[in-house]
Amino acid sequence: MKFQRKKRENVDITLISMIDVLFVLLLFFMVSTTFNQHTEVNIKLPEANGADAEQHPKMVTLTIDADGTYYLNGDDGLPHQLVNQSIDTLKKELNKLAEHSGQIPFIINADGKTPHQAVITALEAAGDAGFSHITFAALHSKTEQ
Repeated sequence: MKFQRKKRENVDITLISMIDVLFVLLLFFMVSTTFNQHTEVNIKLPEANGADAEQHPKMVTLTIDADGTYYLNGDDGLPHQLVNQSIDTLKKELNKLAEHSGQIPFIINADGKTPHQAVITALEAAGDAGFSHITFAALHSKTEQ
């Protein structure tokens, strides 16, 4: 008895539908991923004419927003809000920084609408902590040509 074999059909895998599914999954993960955003303090510096400041590799920066809230730059370079806004807390934090680096520049970034008392308090605290190179940050005013 002679048995006949069935002819096998060529099996085709369509890759286009698999690529479409992978593309949709990739798109889903891209859209649903949360991205880390660094918190920044939104301030508008006052404008002034003058020379550009020298860039130092290490400096202490105190930022004061329009409400008079103090932020000190941490080791990561980002401003971090003080635990509370009392002058004692500000002096304590500045004393910690002055122990290690009293001779490096101390920069005060104050918003143009910051209360004057907040800036004077920061200036007094920096002086009491032992910082001798205290400067204020400002934007260059635009000159018309």
